[in-house]
This record gives sequence, C-alpha cells and structure tokens, in this order.
Amino acid sequence: MIQSRGRLPKCPVEVTLYAVGTRWKILILRDLMDGKKRFGELQRSIGGISQKVLTQQLRAMEEDGLVERTVHPVIPPHVEYSLTETGRSLKPILDAMWAWGEEYREKHPEKI
Repeated sequence: MIQSRGRLPKCPVEVTLYAVGTRWKILILRDLMDGKKRFGELQRSIGGISQKVLTQQLRAMEEDGLVERTVHPVIPPHVEYSLTETGRSLKPILDAMWAWGEEYREKHPEKI
C-alpha cells in the first residue's frame, strides 16, 4: 500500500518506492505497459511468482490506483488487468530502469 498509517511519506522518492518498491510490482507494471493481460498471462510472463503473491500484489496495486481489474460476465469468468492512467504515468521510470540495466549489462558482461 502506498499510504503508511493513512498518510503519505514526506519524501517523494519514498512515495514512489511504496508504489513500485517490490520486484514483483515492477514486473507487473512492465507487462501491463503493453496492454491488458489475464492473470495466467501475467503469471507465465513473470515466472517464479506464486499465485498467492501475484494476487496480493495485484490487489495492492489496484487499491493504490495503479491497476484496474475488469471482470467480464461470462462462464468461466474472464478477468483482465490493465494499468490506470496513474499506472501508465510510471512508464518514464520503467524506461529509465531499462536503459540503466542495459548500460550496466554492457559494462559488466562477466555478470551475465
């Protein structure tokens, strides 16, 4: 949850870390930048994340206004996740992380 005891931290960097501070949230954001995804698609794409943890992370991100959950009334239920406008506004941060990661990999090929 972004809010800590009902109030946002004073430091903007800390607010951002609350929003995207876990490895899983970053990877969920990465995958949803391309558009809507079903739960199973996210789980396969992220790899290594349990169903329980993915559910927890998606719920927290939905509560924080980063992710929307759409349930289509069919049998079996069809649920899709997508980014809200606030979630999409994190794209420059993810782009910067991508660029930094690429540069780091180039400078440290022995770690690949």
